[in-house]
Parts: sequence; structure tokens; C-alpha cells
Amino acid sequence: MSDRLITHLRHVDIAVPDYTRQREFYTELWGLTPVAEDGGLVYLAAEGSPEQYVVRLRKDADKRLDLIAYGAASRADVDTMAARLGTAGVQLVSEPDVLQTLGGGYGFRFFDCDGRTVEVSTDVEDRVHRRIEEREAIPVRLSHVVVNSPDTARTTAFYESHLGFATSDKLTHPFVGDLMTFMRCNPQHHSFAVAKAPHASLHHVSFEMRGLDEYMRGTGRLLRAGTKMIWGPGRHLAGDNTFSYFIDPHGNTMEYTTELEQLDEDTWHPSLYDVTDLEVQDQWGTANPFDELVGTASFNDPDPGVYVAPPV
Repeated sequence: MSDRLITHLRHVDIAVPDYTRQREFYTELWGLTPVAEDGGLVYLAAEGSPEQYVVRLRKDADKRLDLIAYGAASRADVDTMAARLGTAGVQLVSEPDVLQTLGGGYGFRFFDCDGRTVEVSTDVEDRVHRRIEEREAIPVRLSHVVVNSPDTARTTAFYESHLGFATSDKLTHPFVGDLMTFMRCNPQHHSFAVAKAPHASLHHVSFEMRGLDEYMRGTGRLLRAGTKMIWGPGRHLAGDNTFSYFIDPHGNTMEYTTELEQLDEDTWHPSLYDVTDLEVQDQWGTANPFDELVGTASFNDPDPGVYVAPPV
């Protein structure tokens, strides 16, 4: 859409009770780099990304999704979006202002229709990053985030009407209806998706690897370390990307992926993919079937409710 103000996904912030164990998983196994830390709070960067951090991990008594952050092109766009949301009756957590988070910038926060805190920001200082080398099996960048919603139509409509996201494709079931809607804020097939679930929660967070070889090497490293892989390795039809889904120490699903499709937005038309077609779930036929156990793990624990992330 011509007036889309969101440019890309910046970072995902989560909280967990066992901070030390979770920090060890993300840094020693998953391949993220700690760039700043203060007590029970650590900012984790992807070596190939200019974003200051792609995951913020916080210690808390409750496991929860603290925040999803998106970028905008300018302060004017941030101000315009905040004004639009306020006029539409969306509850703002904070008005546009200078950010006190790592890298600074200018932005604001609001609650989406499921009570998640979302941030939109601009002018965040770029991090000095580097090219990921051949056979280096660590994340290049954050790829996308998928959330669970008990009312996918409402959540999808919220992100379409208020944030300008566009639907790329949908997964459907002949008896259940829509299961997942893939949404984009740029030519990448999806940086966000909404999955049907009994409650609002985090479905999964995905990290892009350098290529197929690095994706498989990373998958192998996690498997050799005894990390539970619930689904993969395989290749989806919608988005045409690879997938290996692992469970982190607190039951969140994390994905390694690569080769996510880049669309020509002027000519693209969304498709409805029937998940009972085995090739829809996995074109290669190498992944384990998407059964009830995989689905239940993807539901995750219900999010405990609204948490206003502090500006630190």
C-alpha cells in the first residue's frame, strides 16, 4: 500500500523466570551475541544485522512476550502513525518521544487488539555488523515473528487497518477454516503472521541463516546438543522458506530459516493453501508430520497479560 509507514521488524523482547539458563541457550547454542547487560536484562544481537539487538531477554517471575518492535523511515512517519492510532481509538502506551533503549531513536508504543505491546521507532543508531562467512552457522538477522490469537480475523484486520500490513498467503483446513495468515510490511513474504490458537501467546520467532548449508549446520548443532526439535528440517510452500523448529528452555518455539521469498508487491495475489496437502507443510517431505504434539507445542503457554515494558 502506498501509505504504509512500517518498514521492517526490529526486535522481539521476552521475559522468563530462569534468566541464566535462557541466556546460555541464546548465546552458546542459538548463536546470538550479548551486546549490553544490566542485571537480569540482556540485549542480544545477530552478527549480520545492523539492528542494535534482535532479542531482549528479561528476568521475571512470569514467562511472557514483552514487546514486538518495528521500524519506520522517519520521525514524521512515527508521528503520523501515532496520530492515526490515537484517532482510531487504539490505546497508546507512550507518545512519540526520544527512546532510552539501546541505540536510542524516536518512537512510541501501543497495545494491539490482543493486548500485546508493540513499538514503532526510527533513527535508531545502526550497530557495527559484519558479513556472515560461509559455513558460519549463526543467525544473520531476525526474520519474522508469529503470534497466536483466539480470533485471527480480528487480529489480522487490526494489523491491516492500523499498521498497513498486507496479507501474502493463508493456510486453511477444510473443517477448521483459516489457520494462519502471513503478513508483510515490505517485499519479504512475511515478517509477521497470525495463527489460530485457544489463547493469545507467542507462536514462534524465526532467525534467518546465511544459506542452506549454514541452516543445516545450525540445525545439526542444536540436535547434537540435545535441543528438542519439534518440526523439521523441511521447506514450506507458503513463503518457500526452510524450517527447523526448536523449543527453548522455557517452551518458546524458535526457528532457523533461510531463503524466504521476496515478492513483487505490484503483481502478488494471496493464495489459500490447504494444510491437508502434505506439500503445503513441507515441499521436501523430510520433516516429521505436523501432528497434534507439534500443534500443541506451537500454542505455547497463555500470555499472562499486559506488561508495559520499561524504557530501559
